[in-house]
Amino acid sequence: MSSPASPQRRQFGLAAAVAIVVGESIALGIFLTPASMAKSLGSPLLLALVWLGMAVMAMSGALCYSELAIRFPESGGEYVYLRAGYGNRIAFLYGWMSSIVMYPGVAAALAVGATAYVAQVLPLSSTALTVVPAAILCLFGVINFLGTKLSGTLMTVSNILKMLILFSLVAWAVASGHAHISNLMPFTERRAGSDALIPAIAGGIVSAFFSFGGWWEASKIAGEVRSPRRALPLAFLGGVTLVTLIYLLISAAFLAVLPIEHLTSNTAFVAQFGEVLFGASGAKVLSVCVLVCVFGGIAALTMASPRVTYAMALTGTFFPSFGKLHPRFGTPANAILLQTFLSLAVLLLGAFDRVLAYIIFSAVLFLALAASTLFRMRSPVRGWWFPIAPLVFIALCIVVALLILMHNPQPALIGIGIVLCGLPVYQFLFKQPDQTPLTSEGSAD
Repeated sequence: MSSPASPQRRQFGLAAAVAIVVGESIALGIFLTPASMAKSLGSPLLLALVWLGMAVMAMSGALCYSELAIRFPESGGEYVYLRAGYGNRIAFLYGWMSSIVMYPGVAAALAVGATAYVAQVLPLSSTALTVVPAAILCLFGVINFLGTKLSGTLMTVSNILKMLILFSLVAWAVASGHAHISNLMPFTERRAGSDALIPAIAGGIVSAFFSFGGWWEASKIAGEVRSPRRALPLAFLGGVTLVTLIYLLISAAFLAVLPIEHLTSNTAFVAQFGEVLFGASGAKVLSVCVLVCVFGGIAALTMASPRVTYAMALTGTFFPSFGKLHPRFGTPANAILLQTFLSLAVLLLGAFDRVLAYIIFSAVLFLALAASTLFRMRSPVRGWWFPIAPLVFIALCIVVALLILMHNPQPALIGIGIVLCGLPVYQFLFKQPDQTPLTSEGSAD
């Protein structure tokens, strides 16, 4: 059950792959999540431990995805791995969930989240602001349509700029004298008004997972990365290390500038932090920083997500027209148009919050299932980290999924129903001849 050869050209280098890892993991949440987590947990030590715990999970997953990328260096990511390990039906359900439901919702949510910060930077009327999210989605859709090199360059530059801005914020907080170690003290003691310990830790784990989420998306462009067997492991491991460092440094800088006791709402925190660091123009300066982070995230997402639809079409589990490259630009143009249209549809329906609430539980389970394919390989994994890394990653994915389920079971169960709705679609439109799943690269069991 080997995948058809893809005509895609390998135009991305290591920098672009790292940019996707960092771009997907660090977007709007970098300015909102640490503040809300700190207020709930009530202790700098607990906040650091939650981030480090999520880093262990992400690094374990990065080791798994590095091995999978080496064995299957083609575009599509989890779709390719699940097809190899479990066959067409399971892979289709993942593709159905991610490409048709989840990614359009994430893109719409990021575009809407950016709008409040656009309003801080540009003097737009309320009417003009209503079209900003759609304009953002269309802009990135056009950029991705016009060429892989163009979109890859934009994504890489925007995410390098993002990292420079975040590191510069930390450096300025220290150099300007606004960051004080005393604000982090007592380091281990919980502040008055923090949430009950167990719910706070549970909520912190889920929030940290959402913040780190997306590092795995580099696997979706594997078919377009030069020297993928060398570049992708470096991108996964290096990118996760960078993301961990940034979240720890930014969290420390936030709390060193504004003590936990002074934190109010997430949105107010951005203005507070900016005002302390940059005075009256702080809100505008921080809004520009937020927009760079969000645009880097949207650039990475809108590049990676159409590759799933493209891979599905190549293997016969989606309409063939979506597996074709544009004759001039060399991009999966129809897949990009579909993703942009679906994102606009979710946006216009105002359904992005519900889509994300419904589907995130299923998405976590698919991550664990993708990592589990390493145990189904005929050619055994020989890394020093095996089987510890996949077992840790799968176990922590299950923990996160259970926390999501316990917090709000109804959306999670609705999400499972949405995923299972893909079965009749697969059965009647795209069913392939029964085949034994792959257990090693390019060969059937």
